[in-house]
Amino acid sequence: MSAAVVAILVGFGIAFVVVGVLLRTRERDQALADILDLPYGERDVPVDAVTESHSLFHTGAVSVAGRVVGQFDAKGSLARTLERARIPLKPGEYVIVVGAGAIVAGALLGVITASIVLGVVGALGAVGAGAGVPRVKITKRRQAFEAQLPEALSLIASSLSAGHTFLRAIQMMTQEAEDPIAEEFGRVISETRLGDPVVDALERMAVRLEVEDLKWVVQAIRVQQTVGGKLADILHTLADFIRSREEVRREVKVLTAEGRISAWVLGALPVGLLLAIQLMNPGYAAPFYRGWGLAVLAGTGLSIAAGVAVILRMVKIEV
Repeated sequence: MSAAVVAILVGFGIAFVVVGVLLRTRERDQALADILDLPYGERDVPVDAVTESHSLFHTGAVSVAGRVVGQFDAKGSLARTLERARIPLKPGEYVIVVGAGAIVAGALLGVITASIVLGVVGALGAVGAGAGVPRVKITKRRQAFEAQLPEALSLIASSLSAGHTFLRAIQMMTQEAEDPIAEEFGRVISETRLGDPVVDALERMAVRLEVEDLKWVVQAIRVQQTVGGKLADILHTLADFIRSREEVRREVKVLTAEGRISAWVLGALPVGLLLAIQLMNPGYAAPFYRGWGLAVLAGTGLSIAAGVAVILRMVKIEV
């Protein structure tokens, strides 16, 4: 029991140190960005305060992790994923955090279950969770954007009917709307201030968010600019159409909820049962951790993953 307590304390200590250093560096970078956004003369600070070097951990481990990520991810897909998920970490920092989490999870599970194999599985599971968290956040953010899009288009169309320009209508909408749609359209406004056409900025936003409804809106705006017509009426029509699609999506999500829950319950049940047996009677499952037992565990894990994937694919309906 004492060894387990020591492992838990050491694991949490490592995690707190890593996360604390990264958060402290992030807060300092954010404070520096806020200072640089102010006009000259406001909130002047000493030169040493803004030229202070980062900690040894940040310049060492994080920079090395960043270079390793750059070698394996030359296209920068991890950086784009973190940016789309709005995770305020660089790729190297995120790798360090996930690695620390994997070490802590593996150590805790290995000590609690008295099994090195389960400790390794726990570490791999933490790595998989770290890889899946950004995608989950991206999906939730995209779904929130899709739910807000019809009302945003209606607000823009109403402003156009009142006589405002298209860009001004977008600005007024961002003042009324909430995130994430206010943040994304605010980015569009910032890009137009740098000289980019508003339609091109909207198209990049649609590609970045992977929202098909927004791509249709951009195409409709391009067609309207080419052949003419009343943009407010077009946006009202698109808003009604997207709102109807969103209602269908919600109905499909409700109807397929039972299947999704069944997939996760059936997938988690064998894993939870193995952990319970290991905790209550460690010697009972000992044959699984040597020889052919490892192959049986690997095959069982693959079959569980395949079953969950098949069920989730069956209940996935594109609207």
